[in-house]
Amino acid sequence: MALNSDNVRVAVTGALYVGPTTVTAPTSASSALGADLKDLGYFSDDGVTETRDRSSDTIRGWQKAATLREVVTEASLSFQGVLVETKKETVELYYGSTVAADGSIKINPSNTGGRKTYVLDIIDGDELIRAYVPSGEITDVGDQTFASGEPIGYDVTVTAYLVTDADGNEYSAIKWYSSLDTSGA
Repeated sequence: MALNSDNVRVAVTGALYVGPTTVTAPTSASSALGADLKDLGYFSDDGVTETRDRSSDTIRGWQKAATLREVVTEASLSFQGVLVETKKETVELYYGSTVAADGSIKINPSNTGGRKTYVLDIIDGDELIRAYVPSGEITDVGDQTFASGEPIGYDVTVTAYLVTDADGNEYSAIKWYSSLDTSGA
């Protein structure tokens, strides 16, 4: 087994972008993003957490109670983080509503803002990882704490929904790793 420390990645920095579900999809870890994708700014130092949840049921045989099969009954993909820039895009994302010209926002706790496209870029020097969620929605928001010396945070969880591409492939996200790209070789 060959060990190679050059393959160790660290999420040194990155960005989360949001836009309408009609934006042109990225094609690689470094392809240009459309102008309709808006950068949501700084995250807290905890970064972004990607979560893959999966539940399954075990089918057992009568004889010897042997496990015969595991059936996946639920599966989901989500991204969670705390945005710390107070700007129009983050406030609208957090509250699922539109900021009015006077800076106000009407809060309905059940609003999600609807489905949108999300792109998460993770950067480690020249190495890039990009996650593209063609259809996602804010399905959970965390508490806001207003305290001296602490940034006001907008804790959001994006749930990625299943889509079908033109070839009939189903997926919730596409992820590119620049260090694994051999298409130009």
